[in-house]
Amino acid sequence: MADRKQFLGVAEASETLMQILSESKDRIVTDDELREQRISFAFGNSLNSDRITKDSVRQASQSVRLFSGTTEHS
Repeated sequence: MADRKQFLGVAEASETLMQILSESKDRIVTDDELREQRISFAFGNSLNSDRITKDSVRQASQSVRLFSGTTEHS
């Protein structure tokens, strides 16, 4: 198996990146931000189609509910 160059050494993180990480570690993500992240994830993993847009994923997210996997039967 060929060696991969990105794994041959350890790059140092820039000061700017370390500062951003430090400032953001205690930040609480809002429900709206989390919703937009989920929409972005779903859109990014959708089939490459002209019919699927970020807005169509956003609309679908308002009506589609997740199945918890647990049901009770009488």
